[in-house]
Amino acid sequence: MTSRAEYAAVDRGPRTLRIDPHVHTAASFDGTTTPAELVDAARRAGLDGIAVTDHDTIDGAREVARLAPDDLLVVVGCEVSTADGHLLALGVDAAPDPGRPLAETARAVRDAGGVAVVAHPFQRSRHGARAAAIEDVDGVEVYNAHAVTNVRNRQAARFATRHGYTRFGGSDAHRSSNVGRAATDVRLPADAVPSSTAAPAVETVLEAMRAGRTEAVGHRTPTWQYLTKVVGNARRNTPSLSPF
Repeated sequence: MTSRAEYAAVDRGPRTLRIDPHVHTAASFDGTTTPAELVDAARRAGLDGIAVTDHDTIDGAREVARLAPDDLLVVVGCEVSTADGHLLALGVDAAPDPGRPLAETARAVRDAGGVAVVAHPFQRSRHGARAAAIEDVDGVEVYNAHAVTNVRNRQAARFATRHGYTRFGGSDAHRSSNVGRAATDVRLPADAVPSSTAAPAVETVLEAMRAGRTEAVGHRTPTWQYLTKVVGNARRNTPSLSPF
């Protein structure tokens, strides 16, 4: 992955959008960021867009989309708690039912016109899916900035390469200061050059993702922030620490 300085300095060109496809609002049980704060954080991070992926709800994403300026792309989505692990559902109008097999959920997301991305695979303490459960998805999160080490990120990258899955990077930000720590550079087709005043259509971006026109970029969240979240989850007695 790029260093923080390199990450911020990259000239992406007019047809490449930097999108953080894995961010949370306070609509997630472990999120702290209001929709307005998320919009501000995305702008400060220099992002072209975000996908809001609260746990099993799109309510926060809808509010972010309502508040966002015209030049900030907002993809409505959620992080689905499937029976096999967490799955990002990008570009959906309703949150898929939790508790179903990952592959079945991914097919439902795709049938609904969305993009299905496996979130932090192999990170079992965070409900990352095992390799055997991953099928019928559009992509794999090969760089999750909230990983306590990069071991599972590297494993995810090898898995995506081996199986030909589109590669995504995401911050998994649960606080505003982490928005954009990792992201996905999405290359648009030649006839979809964005203007300086308005973001491209969400469907244009989703189609570029489906076509594999992506690159994962970013840097990790400080370890102390990850450990703070772990302690907070334990105090809330949430299931996020359970072995999966």
